[in-house]
Amino acid sequence: MKIVGIIPARYASSRFEGKPLKDILGKPMVWWVYQQAIKVDDFDSVYVATDDVRIEKVCNDLNMNVIMTSKSHPTGTDRVCEVAEKIKADLYINIQGDEPLIEPETIKKAITPFLNNNNIKITNLMTKIKNPVDVVNNTIPKVITNNDNIGIYLTRSTSPYPKNSLNFSYYKQVCVYGFTKEALDFFGNNKKGKIEQIEDIEILRFIEAGYKVQYVEVDSDTIAVDTEKDLNRVIEIIKANRGGGARCNLVNPNLNNKNIMRAA
Repeated sequence: MKIVGIIPARYASSRFEGKPLKDILGKPMVWWVYQQAIKVDDFDSVYVATDDVRIEKVCNDLNMNVIMTSKSHPTGTDRVCEVAEKIKADLYINIQGDEPLIEPETIKKAITPFLNNNNIKITNLMTKIKNPVDVVNNTIPKVITNNDNIGIYLTRSTSPYPKNSLNFSYYKQVCVYGFTKEALDFFGNNKKGKIEQIEDIEILRFIEAGYKVQYVEVDSDTIAVDTEKDLNRVIEIIKANRGGGARCNLVNPNLNNKNIMRAA
């Protein structure tokens, strides 16, 4: 099975312009995501998918595989759809370019269900919310699933409401997705559904159309960087975990990527 990792990265973010290039201890944010992705030994290759020459230049300067895509794409998944037309693979893993803390073992969790069940078309990750502030943060999609962890709904609101019991954990979306080519073809050829237009959460397009989205619970401390405050949180966490320095060693030398750097 050929599996490709795609990191969508656009400059013109409505909430935080230029965030893929925001500095984190001397390296742009997208570099940190790329370093984590290339450690996943299931990947045949990893690409940054962008529509901006500034991001393209940085990727080339730092020896990261990069592919240019249209500026018209409204979502990262639309960008992955274009990449899927250019690069043939059995499975495409969408790793958001604004989660520099994403762990390689977490990314792998989006792949595993496909290896065990040929009927799965889409996967997405979720993790238990540990910071109470995140429950009411409308930049963080909350995930509601059934007993089989099939997605029922995602919302930026605090949901579900604990009317009968307080013995309940909230889950947030971890923005790593797995797609077959069939799923990407559906997404690229269909407009936003009613609820996706309201919530602005792209995975809802599949759920509204009746696709089963397999959720996988992970124990992850990743943070999606949507604001300057999020970026500062990430920087402090990396400083604490790495003693104030940035160290990232390539652990998968067989991967088909240009990046053979060691950073310190």
